[in-house]
Amino acid sequence: MKTPIARRTVIQGIGAGVALAAAGILPRRAEAATTLTLSSWLPPKHPIVVNAFEPWADDVAKATDGRVKVRILPKPLGGAPAHFDMAKDGIADITYGLHSFTPGDRFLLSRLAEFSFIGDDAAQLSVAYWNTYQKRLSKAGEHAGVHTLGVFTHGPGAIHNRVRPIKTTADLQGLKFRVPGGHASELMGRLGVTPLLAPPSEVYEMLANKVIDGVTFTLEAITAFKLLDHLKHTTTVPGGVYNTSWFFVMNEGKWNALTDADKAAITALSGEAFARRVGKAWIDADAAALEKMKASGMEVIQADPAFVKDLTRHTAELEAAWAKLAEARGVDGVAALAELREATGVKLPA
Repeated sequence: MKTPIARRTVIQGIGAGVALAAAGILPRRAEAATTLTLSSWLPPKHPIVVNAFEPWADDVAKATDGRVKVRILPKPLGGAPAHFDMAKDGIADITYGLHSFTPGDRFLLSRLAEFSFIGDDAAQLSVAYWNTYQKRLSKAGEHAGVHTLGVFTHGPGAIHNRVRPIKTTADLQGLKFRVPGGHASELMGRLGVTPLLAPPSEVYEMLANKVIDGVTFTLEAITAFKLLDHLKHTTTVPGGVYNTSWFFVMNEGKWNALTDADKAAITALSGEAFARRVGKAWIDADAAALEKMKASGMEVIQADPAFVKDLTRHTAELEAAWAKLAEARGVDGVAALAELREATGVKLPA
């Protein structure tokens, strides 16, 4: 049983502790770290997962002194097309993906970065796209409900198939291709291809079972999705037959809950910095894939001027149609596309 003196000592000690805390003399309890989940639908060893998202997550922890940690989940929380809304609805804190996986015109303006002949350097193009997105596209509100960490593109898209070399647009007639949606789907349809929309993960089975004859993909995707045994011919075009627009977004509520200091640290690692990082990852992966493709015996040809000129006739019409729709959303699509090409140095054939 405590004596009155002992009780008085305890009470005095508590009072002194309160006074010291109020004066800010006692050390503060360490704040609990915030862990953000990132749902990743690409294979865990995919080049941009290993060389872009994982280093970005590591750098976020360092830049925030461990206050914010990003956990890349070993399995996605949903299919690739669902990832934008997964971040918006809070199913995952952070997601990435292709705008074109969402059918319709919900992300109409993102088609800016899908067109043909816009860039051979994924880092340069991704940075240019991010800058144009901020300047011209973001005001239209297509990303409402999320905090945009970045937008970017992959390397120039090419035409791959198992049937014949594609040397003219006529060579595409009657073939069935898996496409990513958006501009690539419309363009292939105009060139006489039957376009089939499917996730990248399904392409191997579709080729193995001869459901499709070919695919519009980057070079790195041929090795990333283990397609070397099912494809024989590749045709590339300066600036890309097509490209794709990618989002990198975070749940708005989770973003708003961060401190200003942590927001600033993450922002410095995102946007243009991430565009450059992920673009470099694509460039390196494309170069490595090209070597493997050639070593496997795949025929890789660059489209001749006649093919490119024929292609521009179709793409010019698609660009003009898009620009009219963009104008209705308050965006000068013609100016945005011109700025993008000027930044990457791609010249359309006369």
